[in-house]
Amino acid sequence: MKILITGICGFAGSTLALRLREIKSNLEIFGVDNFIRAGSELNRRKLSEAGIRVWHADVRLSEDLATLPAADWVIDAAAQPSVLAGTSGSGTNSRQLMQHNLVGTINVLEYCRLHGAGFILLSTSRVYSIPPLAGLKLDISENAFRPAREQLWPEGVSELGVSEKFSTAPPVSLYGASKVCSETLALEYGLTFDLPVWINRLGVLAGAGQFGRADQGIFSYWIHSCAVKRPLKFIGFGGEGFQVRDCLHPRDLGEVLTQQIESPIATSGAITNFAGGRANSMSLRELHNWCEAHYGVHPVQKEIINRPFDLPWMILDSSLAEKRFGWKPATPLPAILDEIARHAEQNPDWLTYTA
Repeated sequence: MKILITGICGFAGSTLALRLREIKSNLEIFGVDNFIRAGSELNRRKLSEAGIRVWHADVRLSEDLATLPAADWVIDAAAQPSVLAGTSGSGTNSRQLMQHNLVGTINVLEYCRLHGAGFILLSTSRVYSIPPLAGLKLDISENAFRPAREQLWPEGVSELGVSEKFSTAPPVSLYGASKVCSETLALEYGLTFDLPVWINRLGVLAGAGQFGRADQGIFSYWIHSCAVKRPLKFIGFGGEGFQVRDCLHPRDLGEVLTQQIESPIATSGAITNFAGGRANSMSLRELHNWCEAHYGVHPVQKEIINRPFDLPWMILDSSLAEKRFGWKPATPLPAILDEIARHAEQNPDWLTYTA
């Protein structure tokens, strides 16, 4: 079986490619990347050493994909991954965001149509509607926001997190909208052309080797910053760092991806959350306390004003993934943090190189 991974030299793409190689040595894995992110060339070397071929290609250009060999499945990991993408000060504009996340998806889906390939979209928790989540009643407990038990819960939200039943109605941010549109197109292509399609909505990804941007990998960025004493800020929600996210190592998706690509049924429309969940969640303040225990006292500035699209509490409920695939995250949060810390100690210039 031949597997094409787009964005293969990014953190998620490269981690999944190497994990799939470990699980299924008989898979022929190849991929494309446009190498616009600093650090991605380092992953190309690792992939080459594992016998995984990488082409320099840009999913925004249909002619780049036209020269690729046929694949049986495509795992689409190519995207602008920041919820702030396309906004002022983000380093990208709205057209660039849509070209990467929407036009790129269309080009990949056309490749799938041409070759009869299955399609797996790595989507995001940020497709979920912002206002109902921002309006949750929250308590503060042990330096973290926690949803109050006694409240009128929106459909699809509980103490376990946000499930697939929750609304994706706008506003979801420009980034979230680009992924919602990509999901819809993927499902329509699957139904129209009888292609197997899986939509995997992911929580915050983290692990060693993640590129050094706060808006793309807050756990890695924060630990690396504390390790080298870089200035840090608690932004928004009172500037206390109580906002909570869950954390997932992308290698934990390897086994479920093999299930999906080996599925004998063209199951178009299977949308599933995959995330660390409540057990693998913590606040930014809790993360900073962990860092100070490892690296010593490191003062943090406070910025009271909220950023656009930010949420005080965002955890995904992956109960459906457990029911559908028997899946649970395999790497506990302490192990992820320790892995990142070891990488930070071995690579003190990581943020300078990859930010």
